[in-house]
Amino acid sequence: MDVNKLRKTCRPIRILVGLGLIGYGIYSGNSWFYLGVIPLIAGLANFCPACLITKKCDID
Repeated sequence: MDVNKLRKTCRPIRILVGLGLIGYGIYSGNSWFYLGVIPLIAGLANFCPACLITKKCDID
């Protein structure tokens, strides 16, 4: 299994979740939501840290 690849549906979901969390952080002023950078970078870099741990993500 190649952990540097995400499933086709996982990558856009990570990017949207990351952007959503960052956007809500800007809107609410709560800096904890800036942790949305983590799923955003994971989606953009095509790398899944959860796959590394669980070894359940694979290519469709």
